[in-house]
Amino acid sequence: MRAGIYQAAANIAVGELEKPAIHEGEALIRVVKAGICGTDMMIYAGKHPRAKAPLAMGHEFSGVIEEIKGQGFQIGDRVVVEPTLSCGQCEACKSGQTHVCKNLKLIGIDRHGGFAEYVSVPVDRLHRVPDELSDSHAALAEPVAVAVHTVRRSDLKVADNVVILGAGPIGLLIGLIAKEAGASQIVISDISPYRLKVAREMGFTAIDAKGENVEEIVASLTDNVGADIVFEVAGSQITADQMVNIARIQGQIVVVSVYKTAPKVELSAMHFKELSLTTTRCYSHEDFKKAIQLMAGQKIDVSPLISHELPIEEIEEGFKLMENPDESLKVLFQPNN
Repeated sequence: MRAGIYQAAANIAVGELEKPAIHEGEALIRVVKAGICGTDMMIYAGKHPRAKAPLAMGHEFSGVIEEIKGQGFQIGDRVVVEPTLSCGQCEACKSGQTHVCKNLKLIGIDRHGGFAEYVSVPVDRLHRVPDELSDSHAALAEPVAVAVHTVRRSDLKVADNVVILGAGPIGLLIGLIAKEAGASQIVISDISPYRLKVAREMGFTAIDAKGENVEEIVASLTDNVGADIVFEVAGSQITADQMVNIARIQGQIVVVSVYKTAPKVELSAMHFKELSLTTTRCYSHEDFKKAIQLMAGQKIDVSPLISHELPIEEIEEGFKLMENPDESLKVLFQPNN
């Protein structure tokens, strides 16, 4: 089968992989749409600690069941894949928190994923796609689930002021979910003019962090009180400083970024403001179901996030687009043309 294969750092190209044979409890999925994630970009850069070449990346994908050896689904069902693979044996798994499994692995990182014509998937990782949900939107269920989990991890209440540091796909999706959860004002900062333009079109207040003072603008927008909830989604030292300074007294910071290098955080400033700091990792099975329901029920519109849809033959071009945040947000591939 054809696949977009990561071969080495900054080297990805279309090649051939053996079509997977499924085992009991698995389904063979004909991939329809598959999206590039920030983690895929880390793999592409050769900086992911687990992903090894040759690898068909892609953990955000939708498709159709081609073959199945399990219960609950049928050949021809449209599905989206929840890519997490937990061990079932560690303390987290035994307590029902499989998304923070001590040995967590992902389809598309630890085994071949959606940048291929076909992929084998455990049946319990499948979610049926409602008729009213397009294949392209279904492929975004995974990042939407990240945003759902993030907002549910926060203490967000109706009419709260929210600031999101970072207007990439996850930051924008957190904005959509926060709005659905009742936030009264949502402010998003970034340095990309293109992404800020999309943020404004989605109804958010956008701050150009390159040319404007984020802290001063947040203060003016909140009557010098600060944000009730700050979501840090940029992963830089600058935003690590900002998140403390723009949060209100007894406000909450939710760190979504996976920092590549450890930031310095002003704990004394957090101490005097009695700030709460929360972290978040991927999503639960329930979060994933909620993500599909929100999109299918038209509670959120993810269309503005899809900047490109390309055939798998253009996988190299897709990754080059993603390297430039002024050109792209979410790039989707079509492995089966």
